[in-house]
Amino acid sequence: MPKKIPLRQCLGCREMKPKKELIRVVRSPEGEISLDFKGKKPGRGAYLCPDPECLKRVRKSRALERAFSAQMPDGVYDALEAQMKEGGDG
Repeated sequence: MPKKIPLRQCLGCREMKPKKELIRVVRSPEGEISLDFKGKKPGRGAYLCPDPECLKRVRKSRALERAFSAQMPDGVYDALEAQMKEGGDG
């Protein structure tokens, strides 16, 4: 039987995609918001396609703020943008 692939919904395009293809933004139990490339950090996660269009939509609709019920530090969007440009997995 094939292994089940975990799917997550992108906050930008609202499409279900394999978890490994998405970038995870996590709010730790202490309330700190950061990028999680390994998917192992503890806390509440929200997922985003590595697509600049999705990032624009998320920024405009404030989807990350709603997902975490918290204000986004400026650095989070900048880090996401940089990550999408380099396409690496940090």
